[in-house]
Amino acid sequence: MRPSRNQKLIEALAVEIKARRQELALTQEDLAGRCDLDRPFISLIEVGKKQPTISVLYRLASALELSFADFVGRVESRYLQAG
Repeated sequence: MRPSRNQKLIEALAVEIKARRQELALTQEDLAGRCDLDRPFISLIEVGKKQPTISVLYRLASALELSFADFVGRVESRYLQAG
């Protein structure tokens, strides 16, 4: 699969992951441990340098204590607000 070229969507995803992680008072290391990923990978996602697969997004949603649908909805809201 090719990476998305929709920079606004990538940024909305990155911002939502970081914002939710901070809402839960988690470090990147904490989040990485919750979803069995490396901390540098979390960092790269949060700055929009990496685009996670759907299965990784599902693990991130769970680690962020959200259903997948709620997580996607929050990303979509940020995306739409970016105009």
